[in-house]
Amino acid sequence: MKHLAAVERFCLVAHLVSMAFGWAGLLLVLPHPEFIAALPPLGQQAFSWSMAGGGVVYILLGTVAVALYAYRTLGLWCLLTFLIPSVVISLSSELLGTSTGFPFGAYGYLSGLGYKIAGLVPFTIPLSWFYMGLVSYLLACVPLRRSRHLFARLETIVLGALLLTAWDLVLDPAMSRTRVPFWEYYEAGAFFGTPLQNFAGWMGTGMVFMAVAALFWRNRLVVLDRADLTLPLWVYGGNFVYSLVMSLAAGITLPVLLGGLLGLGPAVGFWWVSRPTTMPEVSEAVGAAPLPAAELPLGAVGR
Repeated sequence: MKHLAAVERFCLVAHLVSMAFGWAGLLLVLPHPEFIAALPPLGQQAFSWSMAGGGVVYILLGTVAVALYAYRTLGLWCLLTFLIPSVVISLSSELLGTSTGFPFGAYGYLSGLGYKIAGLVPFTIPLSWFYMGLVSYLLACVPLRRSRHLFARLETIVLGALLLTAWDLVLDPAMSRTRVPFWEYYEAGAFFGTPLQNFAGWMGTGMVFMAVAALFWRNRLVVLDRADLTLPLWVYGGNFVYSLVMSLAAGITLPVLLGGLLGLGPAVGFWWVSRPTTMPEVSEAVGAAPLPAAELPLGAVGR
């Protein structure tokens, strides 16, 4: 596990650093073509490669970091039963959306995010749904960790999907309006060019795959301590700040304020109020039988 933890930390740091390089390329270098022209041929080729594949790299690094974290902290069963539904359901929603305009509005992906499945959706997009969806869900488990009432699991699913959608409030307007956009809407929407139904689509898609994962997890709330929630917070916060910088650079402030109110602020708050102990808690659903020790997440039976 120590080797996996080392790889996980490396991927996390590389994920965050690659986003910083993305800022530099999109906001500092591209607006100054004279800088690119002054580079030697090798430098120009390297810059071309980074612009073509930078988005793919940072998403893959985030996926690996969160997958290793989930395997170490929650166990293989919880990892797979979140990974598979989130990838399959989000990809289905994206393929439906790019084909019909439902549930996100009429849009299409441009270049920069890798090979497109069915010529429509980059393969990296469902991976980003997975890793941001999982960290959002784990952070959302914190405020209801002591709850025993029947609707606690539903509330956690809604709250997790809200954290995920709050990130998109900042991400979507920025990345569709940047100098090198990654997707485009065929009709300008009411929210800085983004259709309002896009956010309903995000909430619905996130709630569906989080609900499926919760069923596989036998309706338990897996609540981690503050130390174990540090990686989810870094991933959520890093991706949020990346989008925040892109939004501010485009002169967009309202999405940043709304996203901070609904997403980043609560995420930091949940991390702060989580238990500063070293043992995660598995809270059982109302009327559910206890999990056998062999079926508990790895973190719940100690290290």
